[in-house]
Amino acid sequence: MLTTIVQPNHYQDSVALMVLSRAVSDLPGVTKASAMMGTPANRAILADTGFDSPELATATPADLVIGIDAVDEQSCADAAARADELLADQGSAVSGAGTSRVHSLARARTLLPDANLALVSVPGVHAAAEAHRLLDAGLNVMLFSDNVSLDDEVALKSRADELGLLVMGPDCGTAAFAGVPLAFGNVCAPGPIGVVGASGTGTQEIMTQVDRLGAGISHAIGLGGRDLSALVGGRTALAALRALDADPATDVIVLVSKPPAPQVRARVEEVAQQLSTPVVTMFLGARGTGRDGNITAASTLADAAARAVELAGVASFTRPDPEKAGLVGLFTGGTLADEAGVIVSEELGLDVALNSTGPGVVLDAAPHRIIDLGDDVYTQGRPHPMIDPALRAEKITEALAEPSTAVLLLDVVIGHGSAVDPAGAIAGPIREGRERAAAQGRQVRVVASVCGTSRDEQGLDAQIGTLTDAGATVLGSNAAASRHAAALIRRARSRRQIPTPSPVPPRIADLLAGPKVVNVGLAGFAEDLAGLDVPVVQWSWAPPAGGDPRLARIVERLLAR
Repeated sequence: MLTTIVQPNHYQDSVALMVLSRAVSDLPGVTKASAMMGTPANRAILADTGFDSPELATATPADLVIGIDAVDEQSCADAAARADELLADQGSAVSGAGTSRVHSLARARTLLPDANLALVSVPGVHAAAEAHRLLDAGLNVMLFSDNVSLDDEVALKSRADELGLLVMGPDCGTAAFAGVPLAFGNVCAPGPIGVVGASGTGTQEIMTQVDRLGAGISHAIGLGGRDLSALVGGRTALAALRALDADPATDVIVLVSKPPAPQVRARVEEVAQQLSTPVVTMFLGARGTGRDGNITAASTLADAAARAVELAGVASFTRPDPEKAGLVGLFTGGTLADEAGVIVSEELGLDVALNSTGPGVVLDAAPHRIIDLGDDVYTQGRPHPMIDPALRAEKITEALAEPSTAVLLLDVVIGHGSAVDPAGAIAGPIREGRERAAAQGRQVRVVASVCGTSRDEQGLDAQIGTLTDAGATVLGSNAAASRHAAALIRRARSRRQIPTPSPVPPRIADLLAGPKVVNVGLAGFAEDLAGLDVPVVQWSWAPPAGGDPRLARIVERLLAR
């Protein structure tokens, strides 16, 4: 038995309709069910799938149509009653989650007057017009909706530039501000790495990789997949880069995108080179990796996350005497010392041969030096430093007392045969040496890595914690620590005039302080935000002019006069 129910002026978003269709289809005695808005295209689909009826022909785009095919009249009636219950439940879900639900933008602005972001997920045919209204209301816009034309995207982003606002999207599925994920997002640890992404899952992968590496995310600004196209010109990307550059919570910026238009890539890289904050780029499919000035190019999402973690904290490192900013490495492992020597030489462009100036001296390029304290010259008549850390503790004290020492690079090797607490043995000299240097007006960074596992008797986490408490920056590998140390030296010795970031437009700066959201469309997004205690108002949007796009455009033009 077939039944077609038309509920006039009852707009539901696509997710709610999918949930309703599935729930009714699963009821006993129901063969199939489908819930759609009564647009011409949807009416054709319903007719083609067996729900053609005189009632269907009367439906308008603003009407909800529920088609039910059941085995008998009673099953059909039960399914229709259940559909009513589900619609009522969906209607109360948002208010039940403590979220205010309104039916106009004006009412939303009244309830949340300090809102700074609109999250828009209405059908694409209506999205641009609503986004223009939201921009005019002073709101940044995250446009989750797809099927928005390129011309509309350009117009929206141009308008946002004029107003000092951001338009993220269309088809922007991922963003995060001040630890709050929006739409498709992950809850990541807070930290100094900002992400600018023209790729939703790419942004998510970088955010989660950064989290797994023990660092954290300041913000993630989505762009929409076409932002770096020739026509759009990277409008949101450039605004996002400048905003994160001026953000005090952001130390490193990662820019991820599918292949950009060549001229847009050139423009974006030109701006990135001028920022005060290091930028890691990951353009999918692009050839060439490595560092070029302020930009480090990565070949994979995981590599981009790793490079960003290595650069975190570099931007804040300065020295009054750049010519004397030296790196000192004091190692207990010979191969670890050699690896550090190779990396530091390459990263700093040192034209010297390693292990060429004397026993135990891996790198000698004043003011930089890397010493292998496990070399025979240091172990004559005394235990190896992995067993007895006393000699290295003395050398650490001496190195931190030298005015030229800007960065001290260390390894800590744990496991069978090593000292009971190698990190604890050097924590005191590290802490005291840094304090004395600070008292003399010298900023010194200590960078370390720990070679070992959580199953080793010394405990990997405990050793890392001891070093961190002493003021050292601990990275996940000797190579990462070496690159981080070299980046600090480059920053300290840079002759580049580090620019002062331009002020961020106030409404964008307000968004970076934490989102306060008017959610337009999918109610589930509002529920997620309410669950995170984010100020949010659900605007229960319905298509204007009864869902007739032509009539809606006429009304829009009349209102604009």
